[in-house]
Amino acid sequence: MRLILLGPPGAGKGTQAQHLVAKYGLVQLSTGDMLRAAVKAGTPIGRQVADIMARGALCPDDVVVGIVEDRIQQPDARKGFILDGFPRTVPQAESLDQMLERHGLALDAVVELRVDESALIKRIESRIAQTKARGEKLRDDDNPEVLHRRLAAYREQTAPLIAYYRRHGTLCSVDGMAPIPEVAAQIERALVEAERTAKPAKRAAAPPRRRTAKRPAGKAPARRRTAKKAPARALRRKTGDRRKPARRRTAARKGLPRRPRA
Repeated sequence: MRLILLGPPGAGKGTQAQHLVAKYGLVQLSTGDMLRAAVKAGTPIGRQVADIMARGALCPDDVVVGIVEDRIQQPDARKGFILDGFPRTVPQAESLDQMLERHGLALDAVVELRVDESALIKRIESRIAQTKARGEKLRDDDNPEVLHRRLAAYREQTAPLIAYYRRHGTLCSVDGMAPIPEVAAQIERALVEAERTAKPAKRAAAPPRRRTAKRPAGKAPARRRTAKKAPARALRRKTGDRRKPARRRTAARKGLPRRPRA
């Protein structure tokens, strides 16, 4: 199973991804984590993006696709994966589709978590208040101003992916404002439905049956000559029988009078 979770910041994609990983044995692939791991390991891609990441700039799409391509070929990703943080734009989605096609793979579903942005703002403000009340340290994204900027970037860059995957027939939408268990149940139902509707498409994609050449109109097909109907001489030649055939008894040999000639 190969999935993408779509939704604005704070929609709960990380929580639902963890649930899917536990339930289906998938691998959650975060492009940020993979890039940092490549830099640490000193791989060719890691050396290529080290300076880019140090400057805080975005990595080129072909580099990100390349690192995703390397990762999905590892044994633990063969059962399936969830892409986290990628693709972010339509060009990235197109590059991802091309890369998967080269490996004979395709996405099974793209799950959109629909949320109300004003409710997200209230949710983050409530979380900040609760965290402060417990005397705990705030997270970097526990900031309404930061959330506003991230929501604006999502609307501009990532939201067009919803229409893109809807045209491709892989989009499933669920209510991301529901309680966490209900959102998880909605996603599971959406995946079951996506698998059910994908089966006819897979059958339709099967190679066509080989068609024989058409015979001319009005012409009957030639009858196949079987061994029983084949001439005796041809049959003997085919079977290697060297015996002479029994001579046909004429009227004289049968003791009957000869038929007079006309």
